[in-house]
Amino acid sequence: MSHPQPVPETAAQSLSVKRAQVDFHNFASLGEPERALAAYADENFRRGSILTANRDFCPSLSPFLEVGANAGHTSYLLANDFAAEGFALDLSADALRHGQFLRTAWDLKRSPLLTAGDATRLPFRDNSLAFVMTFQTLSQFQDMETVIREVHRVLAPGGVYYFAEEPVRRKLSLRLHRAPYPERMKPWEKRLYENGLLDFIAMDVIGAHQEESFGIRQNHRYGLREWSEMLYRYFEELRLITFPRQRGWSNQFVMSALRMLPGNAEPRIASALGATLAAFCRKPGRLPESLPLKDALACPDCGAALPFEEQALLCPACGYRASNDGGVFNLLSTALKAELYPGARPDTLDFSKPGHEEGLLEGFHELEGDFGAKYRWIGAQAKARLKRMRTGPQVLRVQGYSPYVAKVDLKANGVALGSWKLDRPGLFILEAPVAEAAEYMVDILASPTFAEPGEGARTLSVNLSLLRLQPPEA
Repeated sequence: MSHPQPVPETAAQSLSVKRAQVDFHNFASLGEPERALAAYADENFRRGSILTANRDFCPSLSPFLEVGANAGHTSYLLANDFAAEGFALDLSADALRHGQFLRTAWDLKRSPLLTAGDATRLPFRDNSLAFVMTFQTLSQFQDMETVIREVHRVLAPGGVYYFAEEPVRRKLSLRLHRAPYPERMKPWEKRLYENGLLDFIAMDVIGAHQEESFGIRQNHRYGLREWSEMLYRYFEELRLITFPRQRGWSNQFVMSALRMLPGNAEPRIASALGATLAAFCRKPGRLPESLPLKDALACPDCGAALPFEEQALLCPACGYRASNDGGVFNLLSTALKAELYPGARPDTLDFSKPGHEEGLLEGFHELEGDFGAKYRWIGAQAKARLKRMRTGPQVLRVQGYSPYVAKVDLKANGVALGSWKLDRPGLFILEAPVAEAAEYMVDILASPTFAEPGEGARTLSVNLSLLRLQPPEA
C-alpha cells in the first residue's frame, strides 16, 4: 500500500507542541473525575444531536475513526448509542487509558479500539474507513490541510468526515486581548464577557489564552470562506452548520441588525461575530459494501498492512511492534514514540510516572491526584535534580497549578533563570533556557504560602506535576 512521506514536524504541528498536547491531555484527562464526566456528557449530547440530525448524510458509521479523541468519550458514544465499530485515536495514550474509566462510570457495554497515533500520519490504510470524526482538533494545527489530506486518504470512496467545534474567525474584533476561559477571568473580563463586549476586543476565541500558555499553538485564521474553499478541495459534497457567538446584548444587537439585511443572514452572522463550525464532508465515489474493521490498520513506520491481534500488533514487512498496554495500542512512529514516550529518564520528572521520586531532593509533599493528574505540593521552596540526556541547547519546563495569584522563581545550579508572576489561578507552564551542564540542581521558590486548615496543617504555595529538560521550540 502507498503511504505519504512523513510531513516535517514543523509543517503542521511542531514537536514541542506535540509534547505539550501529550502533557496537557495526560494532566487533564479525568484529573477531576466528576467534573470531567459532566463535561464529557455535555459534549456527547451536542455532538450526538448534530450527528442524529444529519444521519441521512452518512451512509455508514462503521468502521469509524475519531482523531484527537482525548479520553475517547465520543467514540464510546458511537459504539454504544449508534452501535458502530471503530477506533479512538489520540496523541496521548494515557488519556485513552484513563478514559476507560467511562465504561464503568456510564455502564457501557461496547468499546472502540484504543490507539495512540499522530493525526498528520494516521496509522490506517488508504480507503479503509467509512466515517471519520474530529472535535476541537483541526485548529491545533498550523497547517490544517495536512490533517484533512490524511482524513481524505483513509476514508473510503463515499465515506463521510464529520467535524465540529472548530472556530470561524470573527471579523468584528479589535484583536487586542487574549482571553482565558470564564473560570479564570478577572472581574473586569467577566463583566465584559457577560455582556458580549469581550468578543469585540479578543484576539481569538475565548479560552485560547489557557491552551496557548500551556504551549499548544492554535490556528484561528480561517473564516467561513476559507473553511469552505479548503474542504471543497477534498470533498464532493459539504453540509456546513454554524453556531455564532450570541452571548450578551452587544452580540444580540449586531445579530438582529444583520438579519434585517436581504439574503441568507446565517453565513453573514457567523463571519461577523465568529462561530463554531460543524461540517459533514463526503468523499467522491460509492461506499464499498464491506470494510472490515480489523483490516484498516497500517504500520506507522512503513505503511504496510498491520494484522490485528489482541495482545500485540506486528508488522510483517518491517518488524514494527505495538503491544496492548492497558487496553491501548501505541501506533506512533518509532521516532515519534521515542520522543513522546521515552520511559523513565533522568531529564524528566513526570509525577504521573513511577520513578520520578529519585529526582526529588527536598521540599515536596506526598503524591496526590487521580489518573494522569498526579502532583505534589511544595511550600516556599523545593529542590530537584535533572540530568542532561541530549546535546544542544536545553530549556527547563516546569508545569504546575496555582490556586491563587502567586510568584515563582526558578534557579538552576544556583543561577537565576527568571521570575514569573502568575496573575490568574490555574494551570501554568514556566520555561527558561539553561546553561550547558551535565546535571542541574533546580530550585523552585514560590510565594505567598498558605496553611491548610485542620490539625497537622501543611504550609503550601503551588503544586507541580512535571519538570523536564527539552530542546527549544522549533
